[in-house]
Amino acid sequence: MKVLCFDIWGDYGHFRKFYTTSSPLTFSFPPPPTICGIIGAIYGSDKNEYLKVFSLYRCRLSLRIVTPVKKVRMGINLINTKDKRWSLYRDRYHEPRTQIRTEFLKNPHFRIYFTHENENILEKLASLLKEHKAVYTVSLGLSEFLADFEYKGTYDAEYISDSALVDLSTPILWSNMIHDGLEVEEDKKYFKEKMPIVMNQERIVERYDDVIFEPQGKTIKAKVNTYCYLENGEKITFF
Repeated sequence: MKVLCFDIWGDYGHFRKFYTTSSPLTFSFPPPPTICGIIGAIYGSDKNEYLKVFSLYRCRLSLRIVTPVKKVRMGINLINTKDKRWSLYRDRYHEPRTQIRTEFLKNPHFRIYFTHENENILEKLASLLKEHKAVYTVSLGLSEFLADFEYKGTYDAEYISDSALVDLSTPILWSNMIHDGLEVEEDKKYFKEKMPIVMNQERIVERYDDVIFEPQGKTIKAKVNTYCYLENGEKITFF
């Protein structure tokens, strides 16, 4: 199996948590459907196609936190549509704008691992990344947050299922974790977030899962049902 690897980063990012309303919060890293959208933008699959071409039933992907997760909150001015009207000018009963306090990722940097059942798709994507080309503009959650990317390599890899304690470079799905398989180390932090994992073409989430991750980008020592060993020595788990 071949696993393609590339980095992506930007000044800001926002991947809205599905359960927030008036004060949008962000996930610490892009969920799998969002990663599929990023890959689709580089490859050239439009918004109506990428969830089919890069469905998790046809490909596997993962992500590594390269720089520590840092979150900031800022107010965003939005058009005020209350009372079902909008006016350019302020009047006694209506403001033209409303400010929403929103959470963002500051200087996010991730490493994405990707493999696909169709080798032609994998080769085309690798070619685009090597030439630093993207068919559509790449962003980190919102169109205003433009992203840069860099090809890192394509590695031979193999699945391993030996239930041994290993240092994993990527977040771990709770469903992939062996019971009591997490070894807590003193110099590390452990966070858990519930994320959408599989989304169909109608943009309906078919599966959620809890994801365990180390927000500083350090490895996690754990026992998992399956992981992937790359020829560069990294051990990763797929979503």
